[in-house]
Amino acid sequence: MKGAIMTVSEDKFTRQTLLEVHSLTPSLFTLRTTRDPGFRFRAGQFVRLGVEKADGSVVWRAYSLVSAPHDEFLEFFSIVVPGGEFTSELSRLRVGDSLLVEKMATGFLTLDRFVDGRDLWLLGSGTGIAPFLSILQDFEVWQRFERIVLVYSARSFTELAYQPLIRSFAELEHLAEFVHKLTYLPVVTREQAPGCLNARITDLLDSGELERAAGLQLTPEHSRVMICGNPQMIDDIRQRLKVRGLNLSLTRRPGQVAVENYW
Repeated sequence: MKGAIMTVSEDKFTRQTLLEVHSLTPSLFTLRTTRDPGFRFRAGQFVRLGVEKADGSVVWRAYSLVSAPHDEFLEFFSIVVPGGEFTSELSRLRVGDSLLVEKMATGFLTLDRFVDGRDLWLLGSGTGIAPFLSILQDFEVWQRFERIVLVYSARSFTELAYQPLIRSFAELEHLAEFVHKLTYLPVVTREQAPGCLNARITDLLDSGELERAAGLQLTPEHSRVMICGNPQMIDDIRQRLKVRGLNLSLTRRPGQVAVENYW
């Protein structure tokens, strides 16, 4: 979740219906809406959502899409910000209410940031897991990379969302021949949890534990890394990757790292 209050003219958005709201914890929830037939996006992108307030004004925030580009619905993953104008309005919505969805998706956390690469590392914390779930539901990533490492960090075990979806990749018929490529590494930072690493991603990088758990090395030649989370987490990881020769991928200079800030 990111962005600010802004105005958007009527021709820039469509009005969609809330189909489902699911609370994961008191501060985390997922929501699903109808999808306009003309809405297009690339896996990993985000779109601005608008909620109408009682006074008729609209509050806008940008959310990464959890759903796949081929899904008939749109899905989003949100944290409740205490005192936050948008999430307090959003959390009041019920199934059947309307939500405004901008017609144009945007964002650069997409596979076309990389011109090559053998291994794809997806490093997400909190709701920053959202774009990676969209990417993993799209066929392209499974065709392009030999190994995919999904690292999902949360404070507690109950905050690890979408576990059934992540586990279901192995059961999807169209991914059956590719699912051996995926290594899933859940990380819980504030408690010990079964089957989870127990340290911040930065510490796991420093100690070498992340690479040991993945059975794979991070190298400029083979590794391509996507990072999504709060700006401090991204900066900390980027500094460590830079020391290893992995640099941000820019339009004018293809590199090994792509990022999306969540704040």
